[in-house]
Amino acid sequence: MRVIDAHTHPVMFKRGLRRAEIDRLVRRGRSLGIERMVGLGDVLLHGRHFTAAQIREVNDDSARVQRAYPGYFRFFCFVNPLLGEKAVMGEVERCVDQHGFIGIKLEICNNARDACMKPVMAAARRWSLVVLQHTWSQTILRQRSFHTDPADTATLARRHPDVPIIMAHLTGCGVRGVLEVKDLPNVHVDTSGGPPEDGLIEYAVEQLGAGRILHGSDLPGRDPGVSIQRVLGARLSRAEQQLILHDNAARLLKLA
Repeated sequence: MRVIDAHTHPVMFKRGLRRAEIDRLVRRGRSLGIERMVGLGDVLLHGRHFTAAQIREVNDDSARVQRAYPGYFRFFCFVNPLLGEKAVMGEVERCVDQHGFIGIKLEICNNARDACMKPVMAAARRWSLVVLQHTWSQTILRQRSFHTDPADTATLARRHPDVPIIMAHLTGCGVRGVLEVKDLPNVHVDTSGGPPEDGLIEYAVEQLGAGRILHGSDLPGRDPGVSIQRVLGARLSRAEQQLILHDNAARLLKLA
């Protein structure tokens, strides 16, 4: 089957920037049938409180990887909404105009329900970008002041129904996460997160439809071979598996 990995971190804590490391990752991906990788940046490098200069550094590192294999990698622009409208708009414009990035990546600088998200969504709307929101059930982590729960991603989606959103980490969001976004057609869910859980992908397909689920590994934290097999091992039709592994990401992110 054709595969796109829609959730990767080719650079993590500055590892992955050397050409030999990039070459090795591409060889590994291609050996698994991965045709494209969507990179989300070195988003844990400076903890939660990224300055504007640090944000720029992360996005420039992403661009360096993308330039090495422009037909293989496409990146999202990482932003810190707490820096304000001018900083967010300026960095997104730079990432789109200079690097051709295709989305906006949000981590744990703030909660997705916070008012500071408004400029982020305005930028996504202006440049026709997809927003990927890091999401994890806060009944597990209990860090909701800055860590986004599935209910918070749902709130964001309701406020901005015209902006396509990827709720990251199906495994971290679980059954409740699927139900939170069930009635929100602008929300897709990626399959990344913890170890595979039997029946969870099948449940997501039952509730959301196969057309709203994207394959993602979250490498290097998770092995892409495992993430592919969690889809191939699910009790789904071949057509549903192909949607999840490739076609949905190709359509949503215009990667055809």
